[in-house]
Amino acid sequence: MFSQGKNFKSAFEIKQFQEEKLKIQLQYLNSHSPFYKNLFISKGINIEKIQTIEDLVLLPVTDKEDLQNPNNDFLCIPSDDIAEYFTTSGTLGEPVIFPLSENDLQRLAYNEFLSFKRIGAKKGDIALLTVTSDKCFMAGNAYSQGARKAGISIIKTGPGLPEYQWSTILKLRPNILIAVPSFILKLIEFAQKNHIDFKNCSIKKALCVGESLRTKDLNQNALAKSITDQWPIQLFSTYASTEMNTAFTECEFGKGGHLSPELIIVECLDEKNNPVPSGKEGEITITNLGLETTPLLRFKTGDIAKLYTDQCACGEVSLRIGPIIGRNKQMIKYKGTTLYPDAIRQTLQGLSNVDDYYIEVATDDFGMDELSIHLALKSMSIEMEKIIADSFRSHLRIVPKLIFNSKAEIQSVKNNPKSRKPIDFVDNRITI
Repeated sequence: MFSQGKNFKSAFEIKQFQEEKLKIQLQYLNSHSPFYKNLFISKGINIEKIQTIEDLVLLPVTDKEDLQNPNNDFLCIPSDDIAEYFTTSGTLGEPVIFPLSENDLQRLAYNEFLSFKRIGAKKGDIALLTVTSDKCFMAGNAYSQGARKAGISIIKTGPGLPEYQWSTILKLRPNILIAVPSFILKLIEFAQKNHIDFKNCSIKKALCVGESLRTKDLNQNALAKSITDQWPIQLFSTYASTEMNTAFTECEFGKGGHLSPELIIVECLDEKNNPVPSGKEGEITITNLGLETTPLLRFKTGDIAKLYTDQCACGEVSLRIGPIIGRNKQMIKYKGTTLYPDAIRQTLQGLSNVDDYYIEVATDDFGMDELSIHLALKSMSIEMEKIIADSFRSHLRIVPKLIFNSKAEIQSVKNNPKSRKPIDFVDNRITI
């Protein structure tokens, strides 16, 4: 394992290793990828000149619009060598198909094997997997295969049904929970209502997917605090996507998701596709390493975050990715303030009386962003409306339009049957 062990690699060794892998990947793309071969020819690119990580700026970026087109041009292997098909979630457009070969599936298992090792999991542990493995969703499959590779027993309960989850926990006594953080709150709520002694149950760690647990300065956010204040388990945040085929997982010190250098190269770019300084916000841009089916080169994920290159307290010096601050296409400009949906989520998560919500942005008569928050409250009062408004004013310096609905009305919007994830951000802006 390159990125972990008693003797951590130096920053120089990691860079040297990745640059050798990059040269191999470029040769592979030039030989096997119709899309990139044509791109190199049309742009007059000589890949032999790309020798270092810094040389990546000489190459054009790939973005989600490229993938939205029929993407057989990205396929690098014969179709009869495809072992399994996955798709993206389609949060910002139509889902994109990502097939994997048998070798890529093994790479995916190794990726999550590293995640389990990073959180201190070991052979003999038992993990409860509450993340779906159906609907072409990669994460559930990745954790399942990674657990087996690490010698960890896996229980695939899938999402939902807190009663069934608790019945399984009490019967089989898993010590690791793999879940979306907001679902952990539902488990706590069910346990409290049904007098389950959840604080003394077998679960000691939670590997969290899909939602951030950190603020911009890497402290616990309101969602994480609301879990750990009630249930003293250790939370580990992750960042991943189907396009990356790689997960960035926190260690015990919680200072960003660690890079696995053998799997991916990461850049953080500004709007002109130039690297930003360490610790500055930019768009996470990735180059897959060792992926043979649909590898991507300088792919802009749309996710805005910071990279950290200082040595972590765990001893590793490979870079880390901070929490996702927002998505490039979800940026909102409201009353002179620029913000992302995640900042709104964190404000709402700090309000205990908010039962459910979704965020809506539209275009007003003057072509400006109009921001509305649809809320279901546990108890409604004029005083509570003022508390919510004051919280927005304090945290974000703006007060959006507050619309109060029943929980059923909120759920009818969030639980779109065409989406495998609950939708809490609705973008109705007019695009020109």
